Amino acid sequence: MSGDHEHPSKPSQRTFVWLATAGLLALAAACYVYATEHQNHIVQALMWALILACPLMHFFGHGHGHGHGHGGHRHGGEPKDRK
Repeated sequence: MSGDHEHPSKPSQRTFVWLATAGLLALAAACYVYATEHQNHIVQALMWALILACPLMHFFGHGHGHGHGHGGHRHGGEPKDRK
């Protein structure tokens, strides 16, 4: 035996890229079909998402209410420099 026996190699990087691309295209096609077939459901879900986003934006966008009505003070309690 000469030792030149070929072993099955791992899938190459090109094969992986091809499979990933095919998977992403299949996912995009499935999303397109779902969006066209269930457009009314998506619009209703977006309406509720907008309504539910309002309180989330209020709490997280303003830092949980801190910073309202502090006048000339910074968040650290130090007065602003007035020139």
